[in-house]
Amino acid sequence: MELYDVVIVGSGPAGMGAAFEIANASKKNLKILMIDQEQFSTGGMRNDCKMNFTYPIGFPEEYWSADQANSMMDQVIGYLRPDILPKTNIDIYRKRARRLGCDLLDIRQAHLGTDGGLLLIKRLLAELNAVGIQLSLGETMLSVDDTHQVIATDKRDIGYKVLLIAPGRKGFHFLQMMLQSMGVPFVDNIVDIGIRVETRIEHYPIVNDYYDPKFYFPEKVRTFCTNSGDAHVVKERYVTARADVWYSVNGHAYSAAKHESNGLTNFAILKTVRFTAPLASGQAFAENLGLQAALMGGNKPLMQRVGDFRLGSRSKENSFNADLFDFPPSLRDCCPGDISLAMPAKILRAIWKAMKNLDTIVPGVLHPSTIMYYPEIKLYANKPQYLDDHFRVTNHVFLAGDGAGTSRGITAAWASGIRAARGMLGLLE
Repeated sequence: MELYDVVIVGSGPAGMGAAFEIANASKKNLKILMIDQEQFSTGGMRNDCKMNFTYPIGFPEEYWSADQANSMMDQVIGYLRPDILPKTNIDIYRKRARRLGCDLLDIRQAHLGTDGGLLLIKRLLAELNAVGIQLSLGETMLSVDDTHQVIATDKRDIGYKVLLIAPGRKGFHFLQMMLQSMGVPFVDNIVDIGIRVETRIEHYPIVNDYYDPKFYFPEKVRTFCTNSGDAHVVKERYVTARADVWYSVNGHAYSAAKHESNGLTNFAILKTVRFTAPLASGQAFAENLGLQAALMGGNKPLMQRVGDFRLGSRSKENSFNADLFDFPPSLRDCCPGDISLAMPAKILRAIWKAMKNLDTIVPGVLHPSTIMYYPEIKLYANKPQYLDDHFRVTNHVFLAGDGAGTSRGITAAWASGIRAARGMLGLLE
């Protein structure tokens, strides 16, 4: 059995942030291993690579104060080297929003696009190698024994002095299994449920002034992850513990410098739902919504034109024509239907109210041709019981990243990796 000072599970921004912090901060020649079940480095940098550099975006306020986040921001920026995007003409949108009891946040942002994100990952992996970190891709962690400080993978047993488990959102269920096996208490009671909106850029012109506008509406509804230019809606495959398959939608765009615009923009509009007793799992609730949508859509996500929705009609194939509905969906592998049959009424009412407010702030977004895709569900709300301020859960095991609830996005995930790494260094010293 090979022994390491540090083992990091997950090669996304949280794992990378921790790896660089440990390698550069320690005066010892530590033996560091990073593994990932995928054959390539994963994480939010692979999909659109949109980064926010203003607190509290991405930083769950139950774990982060403004001082804590800002104290690490320069360090995060030093590794990611973002080109901050300009914003213009946003005051008029902010005034309109405030008159409706809504808010438009002013966030420092950078956007590399999916292709630019892959180049960033390539650079970071080369820098990890240069500081002596071993990387094993395509290796899956199966179990952990913190009493003997050993993890088992599908290839070998690995000994560690300290262990960081840093899964992203797709590692939500994996992390739950690890927490249960270690006897770590956690709650899973928060989930974001909503739709992805796609329309022509001229119907949502704010994106010409502010790449990813962050609108906050009443009833815990917000816009999230706007993409424009060469922008596309995609579907993501999820598998439940019972091996049932369902799909969520998401969005991304390619680098503006290298790709011609397709004239479209897309963004999520999500409602945060917090459950109380006796519900055991927000994840299970969200999975059942996803399975219901897949049942209605023939194992595909649903899509509906705003024009049909307003008439109380389901969308059909002929809803996607060349008259008022003058652009084809960027995600073809979807089923035209009626999202109101699949989404809980209370959630849909809150989202539709927010969309009408948004159409007042940015007139045109509710053009009849606008497409609503369902479901878009974010599963990143594991809330483990942490033992200290460095996200430690057992004697030698730490957590970080979106799957562990310590972050919501690339920048904060990297910062959470730094925080965990400082606690790990304290044990090693």
